[in-house]
Amino acid sequence: MSTLSARLRSLLSHPLVQGLDIDSPLTTELRRRIIREKPLLESIYIDWYRCIAASVPRGDDPILEVGSGGGFMRDLIPGLITSDILHLPGIDLVNCARHLPFPDGTLRGIAMVNVLHHLSAPCDFLREATRCVRAGGVISMIEPWVTPWSRLVYGALHHEPFEPRADSWEFPPAGPLSGANGANPWIIFVRDRSRFERDFAGWTIRLTRPFMPLCYLLSGGVSMRSLVPGRSSGLWRGIESLLTPLNGWLGMFAHVVLERK
Repeated sequence: MSTLSARLRSLLSHPLVQGLDIDSPLTTELRRRIIREKPLLESIYIDWYRCIAASVPRGDDPILEVGSGGGFMRDLIPGLITSDILHLPGIDLVNCARHLPFPDGTLRGIAMVNVLHHLSAPCDFLREATRCVRAGGVISMIEPWVTPWSRLVYGALHHEPFEPRADSWEFPPAGPLSGANGANPWIIFVRDRSRFERDFAGWTIRLTRPFMPLCYLLSGGVSMRSLVPGRSSGLWRGIESLLTPLNGWLGMFAHVVLERK
């Protein structure tokens, strides 16, 4: 990262998490507070959770959220089983995504927000999901995405590695949040789609929908100060909706849905 980018990140860093270890459970707890205190960011998360809820098939089988962290998805999906690798308040299950403690074919779905790109061995998780999710069930996730605009933004302002040219889906293990390749979801489901379809033939890629070209950036996300006042949320959401036709170029995230055959 350039000196200018580092200085810009330092200037914009949110005071609640400035200087904290990103892998500390305290940082994740404070991020929950940040989400709730930023009206624009909170509305973004609500939209994400609604998209995930709408993509999961109906039924009585459980839905597991992997990497619940500082989120509040259970408010939108009653009965959701929350889980995380960190010991955090309100988490039902502390476990690693590489080993899911569920019998074969018992989950209706797995939900994730900004998690897959932190998994250093994504194939291990996908194999476990293949085992645990029933036929017709889904993995529904919101993840960073690769577009011309996101390459610029993630490269200049984000602390996580973002390597669209990475040769491997795997990367060296590190902390639960410091270890990452933000480009990995796009690599797996777009660039290397044929490999995914070969190695994980039990799944169909039902949806890869890029979105969010503007509002998340203006909100500052969970680690930076908001760039706009909360009362202006409606204005920016309206402007963002006008940019929807350009999401293939400007999108920073994508909603990805995999369906179990």
